[in-house]
Amino acid sequence: MKSPVVKRSIVVAGHKTSVSLEEAFWNGMKEISSHRDMTLSELVGEIDSNRQQGNLSSAIRLFVLDYFRSRAATSGPENSPSLG
Repeated sequence: MKSPVVKRSIVVAGHKTSVSLEEAFWNGMKEISSHRDMTLSELVGEIDSNRQQGNLSSAIRLFVLDYFRSRAATSGPENSPSLG
């Protein structure tokens, strides 16, 4: 059985590091970086420089969650999917 976590190498602030995230978070990061017209490395570098504590993977997950929560909140309830 394949693990849902994908490990990728990325350059952050000129240093190569590896980050392990679920594919959904990688896809979210690609969408955000494209929307902000920046590279994935630039976005991860921004997240890394702004994180207060914890590891980079956790900081990325929280960033992606916050981004899409904020986007959902501004789109209004008529555009939100029903949970049941």
